[in-house]
Amino acid sequence: MKKIFLLAVAVYAFLFTNAQSIKTPAPSPTQTLKQDFALSSIEISYSRPGVKGRKIFGDLVPYGKVWRTGANSATTITFGEDVTIGGTLVKAGTYGLLTIPDKDNWTIIISKQTDVTSPADYKQDEDVVRVNTKPQTLTFSEETFTINIYDIKDNSCSIGFLWDNQYAGFTVTTDIDKKIMANIKKVMDGDTRPYFQSAMYYLNNGKDLNQALIWFNKAVELQPNTFFIIYQQAVCLAKLGKKGEAKAAAQKSMALAKEAKNDDYVRLNEKLLAELDK
Repeated sequence: MKKIFLLAVAVYAFLFTNAQSIKTPAPSPTQTLKQDFALSSIEISYSRPGVKGRKIFGDLVPYGKVWRTGANSATTITFGEDVTIGGTLVKAGTYGLLTIPDKDNWTIIISKQTDVTSPADYKQDEDVVRVNTKPQTLTFSEETFTINIYDIKDNSCSIGFLWDNQYAGFTVTTDIDKKIMANIKKVMDGDTRPYFQSAMYYLNNGKDLNQALIWFNKAVELQPNTFFIIYQQAVCLAKLGKKGEAKAAAQKSMALAKEAKNDDYVRLNEKLLAELDK
């Protein structure tokens, strides 16, 4: 009897050990997408089911019902700073990212619930914001469900959903100008002054170009042979209508870029000079 018992234990241990060693690909693999945005980042965690020959929208994903926007676990989105979606302020933090797909309209939901995996779990009173968007029918089919962050600017970006031949998306914005302007003022009153970075912000965001030029000039004084700083100085001069000075700066930048064998800045300066000659 003892031998039979020990044999049974050995067989069980063998089967258990072998079962534990088997690993197969996940049918809907998880992805964590993290994108630097504004002064922080946006992070999305979701699972990616495949079409696999099935009819997706209006069948596997029913019209008019809350969808976890993926498979398996709930889809979550984390904002590293306060953002605005559909005119509503969304505070920094982690939220559930849900959708209600329909034939002619998708409802995007940012929810306080981060664990919704079925319509029965969803509570509308936990919504932070809802946004309606019109889906697009594409000329191609995407096999794997994809969420992407694209069209990224200093204070806005788009988040899109792509699966089968359908696309839907929404826009995220944030007001970082006040923070940056306050920070520029603070650091410019200090001992170490980031002239170039401050000038670039003014140049690219519709601020005082004369002040930007003062800072570009200071940056060039500190680093007189840095071709990319001189190129931006030339761009600023051109925007101020100072064509002669802009040409001289662009020619100097191009010469330095050639010495450094940086073809990108050689081309940028050539293009700027061509525009100034029009």
